[in-house]
Amino acid sequence: MFKSIRNAFKVKELRGKLLYTLMMLVVIRFGSQLPIPGIETSFFADWFERQSTNAFGFFNAMTGGSFSSMSVFALSITPYITSSIIIQLLTIAIPRLEELQKDGEDGRKKIQEYTRYTTVGLALFESAAMAIGFGRQGLLLDYTVGNIIVAVVTMTTGSALLMWIGEQITEKGVGNGISIVLLFNILSSVPDDMRNLYYRFIFGQTIPTMVVAAVIIAAVILAMVVFVIVLNDAERRIPVQYSKKMVGRKMVGGQASSIPLKVNTAGVMPVIFASSIMSFPVVIAQFFPVDYTSVGGHILMMLNSASWCRPDQPVYSIGLVIYLVLLILFAYFYTSITFNPLEVANNMKKQGGFIPGIRPGKPTSDYLNGILNYIIFIGAMGLIVVSVVPILVSGLLDVTQISFMGTSLIIIVGVVLETIKAIESQMLVRYYKGFLND
Repeated sequence: MFKSIRNAFKVKELRGKLLYTLMMLVVIRFGSQLPIPGIETSFFADWFERQSTNAFGFFNAMTGGSFSSMSVFALSITPYITSSIIIQLLTIAIPRLEELQKDGEDGRKKIQEYTRYTTVGLALFESAAMAIGFGRQGLLLDYTVGNIIVAVVTMTTGSALLMWIGEQITEKGVGNGISIVLLFNILSSVPDDMRNLYYRFIFGQTIPTMVVAAVIIAAVILAMVVFVIVLNDAERRIPVQYSKKMVGRKMVGGQASSIPLKVNTAGVMPVIFASSIMSFPVVIAQFFPVDYTSVGGHILMMLNSASWCRPDQPVYSIGLVIYLVLLILFAYFYTSITFNPLEVANNMKKQGGFIPGIRPGKPTSDYLNGILNYIIFIGAMGLIVVSVVPILVSGLLDVTQISFMGTSLIIIVGVVLETIKAIESQMLVRYYKGFLND
């Protein structure tokens, strides 16, 4: 990884793209420190300490702490991520969007335009809900219409600006800009998490205990990183053979190829979907006074990940079981909308391709579907391991959930690998261009 980056800095064109990306990230960190006018900046920091739930924990990690400090980037790019998911799901239900998705570059640009509009609408809705719901609880220094409007406009503009920065990084920088912004936000919380681990397990202990604790923490983090890398890169290759055919006076075709089916086909999306559904009632409840001794309060505690795996309250771990079931269901659901075995089989048949031992057409589709169902389950089990380990540690050891573990770790590893591949591919293209010019 470091070798690829070092080599990229030796190339003038790539060096300019990398420096542009770094400059945009500096702008993001600068904006993350600018408070919204008329806001009590310490409100959410104090509010987080008083909460027994962890509903906004992952959200705060995705914003790089901007949410808890209520900066102009308090919403970060979460409205864009949500709108992208909504538009992607709507392509199944709306034929017009499905046609645009298959319409090449022009269709992609149109869908991107719809995503931008949806992003601004979601940001407007979320910022209004926060300004009104939390404003009367002390978020706003003066709960007036003017301050509400200023807060809503600032947060919406900040989210739109981050979306624009992400697109500019994609166009003029290196890698997927939105993913890099999200990665940068999550990594910005790592120092605080490491400090929390230090004070919880190492500070004030005897030297042997400190050494053992440090080794165990490092080993667990390293094992999780390696596991996520393997899960992210693991794939099942389906061999494909193409028939020879006569074109003019020449016989063409006959090549051997393969269809790579990734074990974790859906990526991090099942975890995000399942987490969103579980936390949505808990988030809404934060806007209203809740009696946690009532039936409704117990249900909210069961849906809250901070209550899972605690020996003194085992009944709340029922929520963990529901979460795992949702994760598996969404793994199958998301894969079904991103990979169509029947379409792949028909395309292979048109191009004269076939899987050895399998007849073209529907038998090929059924064969691919059977293998896909098998590897999706394996990928879902891998996502469960990555998601559950931080929850177990948090519940059994009474530790605040670490933001760079679990879902965030999948995002970190995936984006880093994706960015490195983007750098290497650009270097490879440059090499071939230079070779052809010579």
